[in-house]
Amino acid sequence: MEKYRLKKNDFVKVISGNYKGATGKILFIDRKKGRVIVEGVNIIHRHTRPTQKNPQGGIIRREAPIAISNVMLMCPKTNEPTRIGMEIIKDETTGKIKRMRKSKKSGEILIS
Repeated sequence: MEKYRLKKNDFVKVISGNYKGATGKILFIDRKKGRVIVEGVNIIHRHTRPTQKNPQGGIIRREAPIAISNVMLMCPKTNEPTRIGMEIIKDETTGKIKRMRKSKKSGEILIS
């Protein structure tokens, strides 16, 4: 399992694959498999049979997972894809140390 610095609700850009250039919000991250579901990216058509819950059945469109290595975080300041670093920040009032994500492109601290 590799260490990824992406989180749910991050705004990302797809950098490779069939949906290269598409942007969207992360809906789900599977860290064990290294997959991520991005809003509006990799849409599949799922054929469902009628059930009690859905008596009509039919074709449902939904997002399928893509490899987490194929997406890159969008910098909120420059609105361009950026790598993510970590910065250790000490809170002066409480004395606690926090690890915060930081955009490599703009140097801005990422909050989420």
